[in-house]
Amino acid sequence: MKRIQLFILVITIAIAANAQQKEGTITYQRTINNWKRITDETRRASIPEFQVSKYTLYFTDSISIYKLIPDENAPEPFANGEGGGGFRRFNFGGGDGDLFKNFTTGFTTQASELGGKNFLITDTIRKQSWKISAETKEILGVVCRKATLKITQPNFQGRAFNFNRNRPAGDTTTRQAPPAPREIEIVAWFAQTILAPAGPDAYGQLPGVILELNVDNGTTVYKALTLKPTVDAKELKEPKKGKKVTRQEYGQLQRELFQNQGGFGGAGGNRGGGL
Repeated sequence: MKRIQLFILVITIAIAANAQQKEGTITYQRTINNWKRITDETRRASIPEFQVSKYTLYFTDSISIYKLIPDENAPEPFANGEGGGGFRRFNFGGGDGDLFKNFTTGFTTQASELGGKNFLITDTIRKQSWKISAETKEILGVVCRKATLKITQPNFQGRAFNFNRNRPAGDTTTRQAPPAPREIEIVAWFAQTILAPAGPDAYGQLPGVILELNVDNGTTVYKALTLKPTVDAKELKEPKKGKKVTRQEYGQLQRELFQNQGGFGGAGGNRGGGL
């Protein structure tokens, strides 16, 4: 009898192991609500309320790469140049280049173009202190569990940046202090049977791949549109084109270009949720 019970246990474990997926390919839709932090109606009239783009995540339980799906027909969200709400668009980089993660080494590489030059931004995978709840829901036929994360980020409140580059000499006018940083909540739904710590953009480090993610109550939302249980190994390659720089070095290059261009108002290369 004990042998039969042991045999059944082994078979059960084997079936469960086979049901667990450790690689795949996911297509996401990312929706940014541009009006979330802009209350001025004049400025709202100059930009679309929503900005939609699509990405593909190729992953295993040890590496992943996240790529923008080009859409030549997508409208330019800040195409009015300096018109309307005072928005100007420059290429300050760091936004939609391929993002490669190595979960074994704990390092990332992101391809980016800045000022007409190619860069490879190297960084560590920063720890994310998720709180996992018992709440579940089904996404694309997969049972997912809920996890939440709170982070502190700068509070731009939809205001235009202004470095006062052409401020007259001797002008002692008091500059307005930037708003205090604000805490936001991120809600993720991760697949319990897809055992990879991957997810869209900079998000992940959960015991299952993220299929849906909501940043700051709808400011940025990622939703999985398709899920395949296989991945093309040829896609799982670390970007190699460009000069390697650290995140800090790249930030300094951005600031220098920003100042040389005289500042900009609200357009940028942030994908809507970097940590």
